[in-house]
Amino acid sequence: MLQHQSQGENTRSTASATGPRSGRSARRRSSHPPLDAKQGIPGPATLPALTARQGLAIEHWLQQLHQATHWHGQLPVAVLDRCWLKLRAIPIEQLAQVLPPDTSFEAPELVRYRQLVHQGLGAWEVEQLCWQEFGQGAWREALRRYWNQQEQGNHGWTLDRYLQLLETYRQPWRDGGNRRLPLLVLARHGQRESHALHWLDAQGLSMRHTCL
Repeated sequence: MLQHQSQGENTRSTASATGPRSGRSARRRSSHPPLDAKQGIPGPATLPALTARQGLAIEHWLQQLHQATHWHGQLPVAVLDRCWLKLRAIPIEQLAQVLPPDTSFEAPELVRYRQLVHQGLGAWEVEQLCWQEFGQGAWREALRRYWNQQEQGNHGWTLDRYLQLLETYRQPWRDGGNRRLPLLVLARHGQRESHALHWLDAQGLSMRHTCL
């Protein structure tokens, strides 16, 4: 029987550099990118009820972790679609193709912008420097991609969250720790909540939860 424990992950605060320019409403796009990646509404802290067949599938994937002699790309990531009550395993090497993370925040233009702001330069001055370094066209395209992604929504599934999952998943193979199965519970379509990440502990079949 699965025992579930919840543990909230420290999430970044959402802040903008200087906010929208004067005269723009809060709903309109700012000419300056934010300094921190925006997070969606936290996903469910409790794991939705699983069927007996789904429970057996999870046990099978946990056995795969125990039997693996080394880290490799075919190790499973469990993904639960609550809308269709469908549970499947995605090889870790295919996760980014099946669930592409939002990389717009990591565009070189925006990374450079944040670096200069953290050095103490003003937002308008930094924007001018980025225009000179990358060109106005590239700068505007980076902003357009970022704001388009925010409007479309990606349920908190950012490049940073994806890389954190990889690092946490792989760590036990480096230090000999307890191997855990990542279980992603997808946000419902049309909702602003984030995908929820649960870690299933192969020892004792207990789980802890983190929000993306």
